[in-house]
Amino acid sequence: MRSPLTTGTALLAPAAVVAALLLGGCSSQVAQDDVEDQITEQLTEVVGQEPADVDCPDDLEAEEGATMTCVLTAEDDTTIDVGVEVTAVDGDDVSFDIQVADEPNE
Repeated sequence: MRSPLTTGTALLAPAAVVAALLLGGCSSQVAQDDVEDQITEQLTEVVGQEPADVDCPDDLEAEEGATMTCVLTAEDDTTIDVGVEVTAVDGDDVSFDIQVADEPNE
């Protein structure tokens, strides 16, 4: 049996499990690299397998309700979208949910 990262099976991380620190005291974004690292860490913990790559298009706005779509690449080169939504901002801490799409990209 193959893991969800190699088959494209849907995966939902528990709500608000991912937290990242804002860069600098007056920044209003979470750095792209930090978001990618948090997605990788959380999905590795949930699935038990590290994705080959996670690529986000830009920094994540540190504003509740902000969203973006990143792309996860599995070991078999399958790609699947990963939705990111900011759920809370508390000082320098930003919490966000991640949700892997139901189907792999074509």
